[in-house]
Amino acid sequence: MSKRDILKVLETDAHATPEKIAALTGIATEEVAAQIAAWEAAGIIRRYKTVIDWDKFGEERVFAFIDVKVMPARGVGFDDIAERIYRYPEVHSVYLVSGSHDLRCVVEGRHIREIADFVAQKLSTIERVTATATHFLLKKYKDDGDIFAEKDTDHRLMVSP
Repeated sequence: MSKRDILKVLETDAHATPEKIAALTGIATEEVAAQIAAWEAAGIIRRYKTVIDWDKFGEERVFAFIDVKVMPARGVGFDDIAERIYRYPEVHSVYLVSGSHDLRCVVEGRHIREIADFVAQKLSTIERVTATATHFLLKKYKDDGDIFAEKDTDHRLMVSP
């Protein structure tokens, strides 16, 4: 087993203890703990995360994917616009993408109107943003490796020969 295996275990279970990781990887517990501490200090392990099913909790949230067309600037390209966008608290992520738009943002709000206001009042008013296209998330099947879609119970009658 390699040190990479430590990261793979943590990626699936952020609560895994060095003892558990050692048992799974065959690497000594002390070495696992030291390696994790070194990766945390170096920023390789950026944070530990809990994935929550907010629908099951009973709290409605609205997510949108917003594609943004940007006029790049000499010397900075898209980076300065991406930085302005990712500083807004309602923005979960910003990606530079290929295709008809330049950036793709994932934005969260309590309702559609909140996201519409974000696009109209904040995002579209940024200098060099030339167009946006908003796509609302209708149903989440899988997110960050976790399956959210529950299988429906088969209510059909059994047929026997």
